[in-house]
Amino acid sequence: MSLSDRLAQARRQRGDAPVDTTPQTGPVRRRHAADPLADLKRTVHASLLESLGPQLYDSRLTEDELAGKVRNALQEVLSHEETPLTVTDRARLAQEIADDILGFGPLEPYLRDPEVTEVMVNGASTIFIERAGKIQPVDGRFADDSHLRRTIDKIVGRVGRRVDESSPMVDARLQDGSRVNAVIPPLAVDGPTLTIRKFATDPYEAEDLITFGTMTTAVADFLSSCVRARLNVLVSGGTGAGKTTTLNVLSSFIPDQERIITIEDAAELQLHQEHVIRLESRPPNIEGKGEVTIRDLVRNALRMRPDRIVVGEVRDSAALDMLQAMNTGHDGSICTAHSNSPRDTLSRVETMVLMAGADLPLRAIREQMAGAVDLIVHQSRFRDGSRRITHVTEVVGMEGDVITLQDLFLFDHQAGYDDNGTPRGHLRSTGLRPKFLDKFAAAGVESDTSQFAFEKFGA
Repeated sequence: MSLSDRLAQARRQRGDAPVDTTPQTGPVRRRHAADPLADLKRTVHASLLESLGPQLYDSRLTEDELAGKVRNALQEVLSHEETPLTVTDRARLAQEIADDILGFGPLEPYLRDPEVTEVMVNGASTIFIERAGKIQPVDGRFADDSHLRRTIDKIVGRVGRRVDESSPMVDARLQDGSRVNAVIPPLAVDGPTLTIRKFATDPYEAEDLITFGTMTTAVADFLSSCVRARLNVLVSGGTGAGKTTTLNVLSSFIPDQERIITIEDAAELQLHQEHVIRLESRPPNIEGKGEVTIRDLVRNALRMRPDRIVVGEVRDSAALDMLQAMNTGHDGSICTAHSNSPRDTLSRVETMVLMAGADLPLRAIREQMAGAVDLIVHQSRFRDGSRRITHVTEVVGMEGDVITLQDLFLFDHQAGYDDNGTPRGHLRSTGLRPKFLDKFAAAGVESDTSQFAFEKFGA
């Protein structure tokens, strides 16, 4: 008897389920045990929808009133259900059905968890979350791809967007500003995918970022002075580096009396100033018409008498209009861009300007950048999941055809890392004083020059 036959006989004697030895193709999926309440859940769900009917779409009802009606009707439907249920199963069933009707189904527990910063759905049966900077799988799952599609449609429909075979990718947001991206077949080969970047209900402030180690008190004071002195600031970094959070904190330094216009693909920024106008781009409709791009919004914002223009992310030809705005009296603008370093940030902006189709020589573009951008704040994500500002870099000017940069604060990588990959270092001053201190004086902003004293690295 072969080894495989002996193993099969042992499994039969133990009553184990047979193992599928068919070669796997495509990505390996996590196997979940079947939900014993799945059929009952579908039955109760259908009965609840039938009993409530049009009340679910009554615009006169507040969210609390609708939630009350759903829970009352749910208890009534469950009271007529003959299937024996434990108290725990009954409570779980009620919560899951309520989440499905009132919220986003299996995602609700993770959206309610303040420690979860990202939710990633890789098809109906696989959900990952990010907690404390670490990605981990969870047991939640959707009933099938149709269930996941209904949830995606509910999310994007609330902000007037759509996703279908003709437009299989969509960016949207939740009511709290959390960023949502969805991709469906045929682009997503293994079923619909959904990614939610959560944002704190109570936005982080400078003190929070100091506590997290993202920046130091000296850097926070310096950046506050830069914003109040109306310097143009570019926040750069990789995906998930915390650029939007830092942008939100920098925007909080803008004086209350100024008129601020924010421009985003999906409105995420949470500003508390009184005079804020929020603009959001719009994708084309089903006929391919009606698209409003970030570039269109930047151009229009110039006619809205802005004191500040805050762009959530510059990723295309809008970079040219943003540079024009910065160079034509709209000082104090702030935006973000994806890049790997401050120098790479300028290269990316240069490339994005060329995407606008303007027939400009490279030197002219670089002169525009050198004259427009005053400061680059670069942020990185470390192995332990923490986000830290690693460079605060001044754009000095031009030397020949090259834009000159000087680092004012650098992260001390020489201090090393502990066993968990947590960096021991922090931002240190390089000892160089910025050339734009005269702008501080012109704006009436006091600056503490002692914060630029050289700090030894690796100490």
